Amino acid sequence: MAAASSHSNLEQTVGTELVKIILLTIPYAMVSAPGQFQQKAADLMDKTDIIASEPHALQALVDPYPAEGKDQSPAASPSLCMLLQKQLQSEASKNWELACLPRPWQLPLEEIEAQDKLANAPKHALPAVTVPATVVAGPRPLFPEVYFSVYADQEIESVPGSTDIAASLIRDGLADTINILDFNRNAGARYLMDLDCYFAEGTFVKRATPFDELRNFPSGRPTWKPEDVAVDTVFSQLFQLPKPERKVVYYHSVLTEACKLAPAAIAPSLGRAIRYLYRNSPRMDLELSYRFLDWFAHHLSNFGFTWKWAEWADDTQLPDLDPLKWFLSGALDKEVRLSFAQRIQKTLPEPYQPLIGSEKEKDVPDFKFNNPDTPFSKEGQEIGALLRRKAPDEEFQAVIDSIHSQASERALDPVVASTDVFMTAVCWVGSKSLSHVLACIDRTKGRLIDAGSVSGAARAQIISAVMGYWQSHPGVALSIIEKLLNYSILTPFSIVDWTLVASTPANGTNGGESLGQAHIFELVSNTVAKVSGRVRQVLTSPDADNETREKETKAMRDLFHAINDGLASWAGGNEDHMMEDGSGSSDKEATIRRWAQRWLRVYQRMAAIEEAFVLEADKDRLVTTADGAAEN
Repeated sequence: MAAASSHSNLEQTVGTELVKIILLTIPYAMVSAPGQFQQKAADLMDKTDIIASEPHALQALVDPYPAEGKDQSPAASPSLCMLLQKQLQSEASKNWELACLPRPWQLPLEEIEAQDKLANAPKHALPAVTVPATVVAGPRPLFPEVYFSVYADQEIESVPGSTDIAASLIRDGLADTINILDFNRNAGARYLMDLDCYFAEGTFVKRATPFDELRNFPSGRPTWKPEDVAVDTVFSQLFQLPKPERKVVYYHSVLTEACKLAPAAIAPSLGRAIRYLYRNSPRMDLELSYRFLDWFAHHLSNFGFTWKWAEWADDTQLPDLDPLKWFLSGALDKEVRLSFAQRIQKTLPEPYQPLIGSEKEKDVPDFKFNNPDTPFSKEGQEIGALLRRKAPDEEFQAVIDSIHSQASERALDPVVASTDVFMTAVCWVGSKSLSHVLACIDRTKGRLIDAGSVSGAARAQIISAVMGYWQSHPGVALSIIEKLLNYSILTPFSIVDWTLVASTPANGTNGGESLGQAHIFELVSNTVAKVSGRVRQVLTSPDADNETREKETKAMRDLFHAINDGLASWAGGNEDHMMEDGSGSSDKEATIRRWAQRWLRVYQRMAAIEEAFVLEADKDRLVTTADGAAEN
């Protein structure tokens, strides 16, 4: 049933995409031949209205501002197809003014000779367009396109309003061009800075006009700032769900180059966009909130990490689970990854200093087993010394046995105890650089694989040891965990269990509070991307056999089921921890449920996308097999 539904939605989306193309083409036909195609346009729009006026079945999955219960976000965005239909109907009632589109063939009256030459120039018929019987699927999954603007709540229109056909036509031209120019960010940025040259004169105000001056413009005159339209278009692409057309870093770099080309014009526009996104990030789809966080830190890194942090200083006092505090903590962590703690501290006002903390200043975290009061401190130091001198594996066994015997006396799990000591020592010895820790893991991977194979608790302890040692530098921890996955020391399921299942020993859920940490979301997203990427590689490889395809696909589906089950428990408030902890704050529990619901939406969308890919790959393989059989 689910497969049939996904296939039906895919066909419906192809239809919606074709309707969008038709609707975007009508204005250009009307401009090129005034007065000739009104009836044809009306007939086409009657036909497209059936599809364009109804919300798409998949639209709720890609709405950047999902509705929660009965509360509809005021910033909720309509689909582009629905907007186009209404915009064109409005334009038809105004006799197709289409004021933003240039008409270069309409020359001034004084240029009579040039006008005559143009009128008498030979005309060439365009070749007929043959519509293929079958549509070839492109590299991206088709989802309904949702209109998104970072200037949606301004008192003065600095970009075309969503009811104006210019909003769709201008953005369509700009978005197509910057996506085509993905091989040259400088050319893309230059095009955006010159966008007022490509539309009718008078469409935009003069470049770099301050926003406050727009209030003085007479009524009826456009107040659209070209810089705002450029920034709005790039963010509409960066914040497209389920995925942008190009890599997110391309849109990062286009905005960076635009700032360098015209800093006085772009900086104020970006500032207003950032404030809008920050205010609305708690309501935003969690994946988009994370993209905003990621872009913001990266962007500041290109401009000396400077920002008017004082505006948000009061938000540093919010609870750690608050979405705005999530953003601030996550963005500063990313900044530290892109630089170093002392540098970032100098750019921040006093209220932000606790978010960095003294632990982040240490490039090499303290080794807890150097403290004689820590259990197994002697054994921890011994294992550290053995790792430093690259001792053969058999020399470790005596120390491990000692840990096991002591752990048993203390009623602890012996393997979990020894795994904690061993993995923490590996992190400490390899703390000089990523290559050092990789070399250390490579030498000890046999022992780590054996430890992890004993129980889920031991695998969880490997993750806990890494995350615990590098707790002040989660970016390093995530890189190490990725390598442990590559070595098959950890499995994707062990990461999901550690992150989302409260009953797992040595788990990282912390009563659900980890759901409100940006790096934990990053950890699970990276894991899912690795698994789904592997499945796509297998499904599209001509060398993969059916058994391998089925095995990898089943593993991916099982992973999504595990994520869904883990999050559903938190989202419904059913986790044992939440039910038993009567002393907990009801506000805190409600916040954790909301975080789980935001997570759940993201991973349900990812599962739907990958399921659709599997269905299409299976269909293509059946067609290829049938064609091969027919040829034979």
